[in-house]
Amino acid sequence: MTRPATRATDDHDTGVGLPRLLWVPAAVAFALIALPVVGLALRADWPRMPALLLSESALDALRLSLLTAAISTLLCVAFGGPLAVVLARGRVRGLRLLRSVVLLPLVLPPVVGGLALLFLLGRTGLVGRGLDLAFGITIPFTTASVVLAQTFVALPFLVVSLEGALRTAGRRYEAVAATLGAAPWLAFRRVTVPLVLPGLASGAVLAFARCLGEFGATIAFAGSLQGTTRTLPLLVYLERETDVDAAVALSLLLVVVAVVVIGVARPRTLEGGR
Repeated sequence: MTRPATRATDDHDTGVGLPRLLWVPAAVAFALIALPVVGLALRADWPRMPALLLSESALDALRLSLLTAAISTLLCVAFGGPLAVVLARGRVRGLRLLRSVVLLPLVLPPVVGGLALLFLLGRTGLVGRGLDLAFGITIPFTTASVVLAQTFVALPFLVVSLEGALRTAGRRYEAVAATLGAAPWLAFRRVTVPLVLPGLASGAVLAFARCLGEFGATIAFAGSLQGTTRTLPLLVYLERETDVDAAVALSLLLVVVAVVVIGVARPRTLEGGR
């Protein structure tokens, strides 16, 4: 008598179960993130919510936040993408030092980054003075300064995500393309880019979310001018002093936007296909 064929099972059926002890610290970690948001929701003045969110200052701040975050994310992709490729595939001396400099905004207080940008691009700064004298261009306290501040703090998020994807992808497919006569640029465009698109998308989403929440570098470098540099985080900070209900409403708006951005735009491949 033959034995019955083994039933095909997927990874979830054959995988090792999670140790029960892990659920306790995991639950604590989740509560540490979720409960403050619940506290905001409980503190909100829901009857006044529509009026608070549809005020002129709130709409101006939301429009400016979305616009500058979108532009900053495009800059991160345009400049951070090539930088990630150089860090992952480059073979030059000092690459480790270069990587350390690129990751500085991850560990620096954002306000320090804002001051650094101000002293570089301000009217008396190293580059800002030349721009002012030669072209009459002043960057601080303009919408362009908001974009630069957001790009400064968000760029490492994209670089880290894309560099990790490049290292995971390996070089074997590029090597095969090279043996078939493909030039380096053609192999990169037709082979490497499609392989790392999920990592690029993930980095772009993280960069966009980081731009939306940027505060310290923006207030130090761009100030807080309604319709020009006052993004949603800055408006929340200002409203906290005068109208707590408005600050809570705007905070919840930021939470909702961030959840939508991460939940909708984050590639499903990063969730294990689920």
